[in-house]
Amino acid sequence: MIDSHAEPHRAYDEFSLVVDPDVYEPLPDDWLIGITDVVSSTAAIGAGRYEDVNYAGASIIAALGNAWGSFDFPFVFRGDGAAFALPPHGIMAATSALRQVASFATTDLHLDLRVGLLSVREIRAAGRDVKIARYAASETATYAMFAGGGLKWAEQQIKNGRYLVKPGRYATRPDLTGLSCDWAPFPSRQGEILSLLVEPRDHTSPEIFAALAKRVLAVFDTASRRSYPISAESAVPRDGAKQVSATAWSEVASNSDFRKFDDGLRLTLDCAPEEIDSVEAILVAARARGEIDFGLHRQSHALMTCLVPSGRPDSHLHFLDGMGGGYAKAAEMMEQGALAAMSSRQPEKQSGQQRHSLRGELTPGMPGRIVPGRRE
Repeated sequence: MIDSHAEPHRAYDEFSLVVDPDVYEPLPDDWLIGITDVVSSTAAIGAGRYEDVNYAGASIIAALGNAWGSFDFPFVFRGDGAAFALPPHGIMAATSALRQVASFATTDLHLDLRVGLLSVREIRAAGRDVKIARYAASETATYAMFAGGGLKWAEQQIKNGRYLVKPGRYATRPDLTGLSCDWAPFPSRQGEILSLLVEPRDHTSPEIFAALAKRVLAVFDTASRRSYPISAESAVPRDGAKQVSATAWSEVASNSDFRKFDDGLRLTLDCAPEEIDSVEAILVAARARGEIDFGLHRQSHALMTCLVPSGRPDSHLHFLDGMGGGYAKAAEMMEQGALAAMSSRQPEKQSGQQRHSLRGELTPGMPGRIVPGRRE
C-alpha cells in the first residue's frame, strides 16, 4: 500500500502496461478523493462552449496544485471535470480549492460546477477501491492512473447529492496560475478525432478487462505515432505573435494526456474511420457478452488545455479532449447504452414493444457526431 507521503515508486513508460491490474497499489484508507463535474455540460457544449467546459474541468487541478505548493499528487482530467487524491492533512486545502473553483465557474464562466469530497475508507465500505499507478508520458510528464472502481462510484454518489462540499461564507478566487488555452483546435490528420470511454461492468474481472483493453490499444498502436491527436511538428497559437520552436512543441505534444486509465480506458485519438469501426465492432461484441459499457464520439478537432506549474516550466502538462463534445458526449452515449442493456435484460411489459436504436444523429451547429455501437 502507498504510504501517506508518496505515490507509487515506478512510472511505466508503455501505456499498455498500466491496463494490467497487477501494477496498481491501493491508497490508504484515510486519503481523500475529490471530484468535480460540470452540471449540464452537454447543454453547454451544444452551445459551443467547449473551451469553457474544459477550463472549468481542469480548474481544480491548477487551483489545488497552486494551493498545495506541489502538483505531485494523483489527479485525472475528465473533460467536464476532474478527480484527485490527497493525504488526510490536505483536507483544508482540498475543501478551500473546491469551493473556490465552484464559485469561479459560477461567476466567471456561468457554469454550475458540482464539487465533492470523501475518504477512501467510505469508498471501500461500499465495496469499491481506489488504486493508482503512474504512467510516464515523457521524461518530464507523469500522470496518475486510477483503478478499483472507486472514482466511478464516488462520482455517482456526488451526482446523487452525497458528499457535496457546500459553498463557503466568503468566496475567494482560486489561484489558476499556469492554466491556459493557448492553442487553436487541432484538426484530425488521419480522418477523425475519437473520444472513447470503456468501463468494465461490476462483475467483469480486471484480467478480462485488461485483455480487452489491450486488443483495443493494439488497433490504434499500429498507426503512425500511435494515433497522437496533435501533430509533433507544428501548432497554431491563438496569439499570432507567439512563436514556439519545433523542439519545444515536440515536448508539448509528448506531454499530453491523450491516453488515460480512469477506472477504464479514456482516450482522445486521431484515427482513420476504419480503425474506429474495427474497435467499435470489438466493443459491441464485448458489450453483448455483458463485459463492458462504452461510449464513443467522433469529431473533426481536438482541444488542449495547458498547465505550466509555477516555478517548474519543464513539467508542463497538457489535457486533451475532443472539440465536438469529446468525453462528455462519449459518456452520454455510454449511459444510453448501459440503460438500454439493462432494459433488454428485463421482461418486456407488452408484446411487440419497439426497441430504439442507439444510433446518434448530428447535432446542428456541432462539428462532431455521436456514433454509438449498433444494437445486435
